[in-house]
Amino acid sequence: MNRTPAATPQSGGLERLENLSDGVFSIAMTLLVLDITIRRGLSTDGFDDALHRTLPHIAAYALSFAVISEFWRDHRRILAGFPSLDGTVTNLTLLGLGLTALLPFPTALLAEYSYQPLAVAIYGLSVASQNAVHLALLLASHRRIGRPADATVLRVRRLDALDLASTVFVFGITVPLAFVSPTAAKWVWLTLFPAKFIIGRMQRNAGTPSD
Repeated sequence: MNRTPAATPQSGGLERLENLSDGVFSIAMTLLVLDITIRRGLSTDGFDDALHRTLPHIAAYALSFAVISEFWRDHRRILAGFPSLDGTVTNLTLLGLGLTALLPFPTALLAEYSYQPLAVAIYGLSVASQNAVHLALLLASHRRIGRPADATVLRVRRLDALDLASTVFVFGITVPLAFVSPTAAKWVWLTLFPAKFIIGRMQRNAGTPSD
């Protein structure tokens, strides 16, 4: 008599982890906007002043929304590289999600105290840590899959690692730099835009599937 194999603890594990991740990312994105408010009953001058005061919050929101969006795209692509779920994947993913859920706090600090070295350093450390977790997760997927026979696949993997490592490096060096010049640290963050653009073109040319 044939028996149907019992479901293992890993059955559907990756899908459930992806669903949990999507939920955390969407909530973190939504929380970012809650810090942008203007109270009621203001005069014309008061309204103009209050609107001007929201500009740092809008800038911090835009930056963090872009950061979380990149986290989500990276995480989805990295999880797709794992054939099954194990403790390493679960723990690194949960650590990454914890850092993602925390990001609205350093975002609020950055918006309110962008001139304070500690606020800028905390934000840089938060983003660098998140990307470091994703880099560790990517390297773990490489070890699980092994060295590919296709040179194109290997090149794509290296570009993915370079993409994450560049973010870790740029935000990481701004942590100590923030204590010298918070303004300079924030300008250094902007160097990632051309770097990401160049790496993205290289990834597309190497045959990376589009999101």
